[in-house]
Amino acid sequence: MKKGQTKANAKPASVQKRAYNAKPKSKADRAARNKVRRAAVKDGTVKKGDKTKEIDHKKPLRNGGSTAKSNTRVRSAKANRADNGSYKGMKRAGKRK
Repeated sequence: MKKGQTKANAKPASVQKRAYNAKPKSKADRAARNKVRRAAVKDGTVKKGDKTKEIDHKKPLRNGGSTAKSNTRVRSAKANRADNGSYKGMKRAGKRK
C-alpha cells in the first residue's frame, strides 16, 4: 500500500481525494489538461515547471468547453485560481458537477 492509504492512519480527506482521483472521468479530465499543458510547452508559451503560469480554459471543461487551442490561454496562477473560486472569498463562474 502507498503511504497514507491504510485505514489506520489515513485522514478522511486523503482517502476521499484518492477515491475521487481514481475515477475514470477524473483520470480522463486530468489527462486532457496535461495534454493542453504539454502542447503549450511545445509551442513555447509556457515553460516546463513554471508554477506561476497556468493554462486557462476560456469556456471551462466543466461547462462543456474543449481542450482546443482556441479555447485556451496562458494566465498567471493567481488570476486563474481567483476566477475559478480557489481562494477564500472568491466565486467561481460555473457550477460544480
